[in-house]
Amino acid sequence: MTTGYRPHDEAGAGLLFLREEQLRLAQAMMFLAGRDMAAALEPILTEEKLGSAHYRVLQVLAFSPGIPVSRLQDTLGVTKQSLGRTLGELQERGYLDSEASLRDRRQRLLRLSKEGQAVEARLFAVVRQRLSAAYREAGGAAVEGFRRVMHGMLSETSRAMIADDAAGRRKGRNGT
Repeated sequence: MTTGYRPHDEAGAGLLFLREEQLRLAQAMMFLAGRDMAAALEPILTEEKLGSAHYRVLQVLAFSPGIPVSRLQDTLGVTKQSLGRTLGELQERGYLDSEASLRDRRQRLLRLSKEGQAVEARLFAVVRQRLSAAYREAGGAAVEGFRRVMHGMLSETSRAMIADDAAGRRKGRNGT
């Protein structure tokens, strides 16, 4: 029985997942998974007359309700002008609620309205179905490995955002 390890290999060279061809395959699979997910969401976005920018805002507000506009802008990595247009369109449709921060009345905190939650829930149902099917097929150990790989790809800023959002969910958004 062979283990794939050869003493003369460079450190890590015997690990299949670190080979160039496997890294290229992972890159291609991430690209294609993103493309396929976007295609799966497209019918709902078209029906709602929404674009990918609208979807990204709905998505962030779903996992970070009560987020300040400035943090939303940072999270999405878009210009103030671009975000303003998208927020304006979502607000016109009644998909957003906005309130002043208790700490700084000039700061607007955003969350999805009931209508916005309904649209985001329809979109998330597609994501949930595809992720659930993939998770079931892969099994628990693979899902944990996937999470570790994704976490390893996140910047420190993104890791902090995930931690902040998880902490907010644990204690409730209103601080109780």
